[in-house]
Amino acid sequence: MAVGARSGHGEPEDRPSSGGIPADSAGRAEGDGVPPGDGFPGGDSPGDDDSPGGGSTAQKKPRSFWKELPLLIGIALILALLIKTFLVQAFSIPSDSMQNTLQRGDRVLVDKLTPWFGSEPERGEVVVFHDPGGWLEDTAAPEPNAVQKFLSFIGLMPSAEEKDLIKRVIAVGGDTVECKKNGPVVVNGKALDDKSFIFEGNSACDDEPFGPIHVPEGRIWVMGDHRQNSLDSRYHQELPGQGTVSTDEVVGRAIVVAWPVNRWATLPIPSTFDQPGLNKAAAAAPAALGVAGALPLVFWRRRRLTSGRTAG
Repeated sequence: MAVGARSGHGEPEDRPSSGGIPADSAGRAEGDGVPPGDGFPGGDSPGDDDSPGGGSTAQKKPRSFWKELPLLIGIALILALLIKTFLVQAFSIPSDSMQNTLQRGDRVLVDKLTPWFGSEPERGEVVVFHDPGGWLEDTAAPEPNAVQKFLSFIGLMPSAEEKDLIKRVIAVGGDTVECKKNGPVVVNGKALDDKSFIFEGNSACDDEPFGPIHVPEGRIWVMGDHRQNSLDSRYHQELPGQGTVSTDEVVGRAIVVAWPVNRWATLPIPSTFDQPGLNKAAAAAPAALGVAGALPLVFWRRRRLTSGRTAG
């Protein structure tokens, strides 16, 4: 009896070959000397193996959650480290020098991205900066434990070892700033209205008048919002830089109070720093350069016209 391919429709399995010799399921006649399944390893047919598309129902068992967990933790730590290094970092407020804008114990998020693109601190911004030297020499930093050190390293906790300060930028490179007793802070001849951000009941600088101070390029003049409780630029004029801070020491701008939840708030620039004329010194520089560049053109044109009249 010949062996044929079953169609599934009840056709007879016997199907004679052209030469009267029964054919196998591959269409080869028995007795050709070629064993059934020839051309496939082990004599198996294409549908018998376990390879993809081979008809096998066997599937790979998914990896255990506990085996995946270390990988997920590792990726999360790397991302946290990258965010802390290049994007934002949390800092804790250790003193009352920025009241009422910031309270002791507040956690702020500091933008570290824009300085990478050459952005300089602007007037009115609240910035975090490294101790430029001598500002915190008498301040002892608490000794963190191993867990705190690790969480600080990846940016999940504020740094407990680095001596950083947080103040408001009052003047930038090229500005002239001063403050007389019973008077306001004056920048480039413009008085600042600081009532919206300095501590209630404080004067602008009665405890430590100063100036006029010319802020060198690449440096900033900073003051705390709690003027009578802030050892800021005014108190370090005997140091190199005359109390100013290099922009290279600036970590970034504090953009939001993130913790505690009931203290959540953004830290915008007060409107007094946008008053007309405050950037007068900065605006005069491009104008002066424009005049200097135009003078040769004017002289050349006058000389040409004069020579034309002489020739006529």
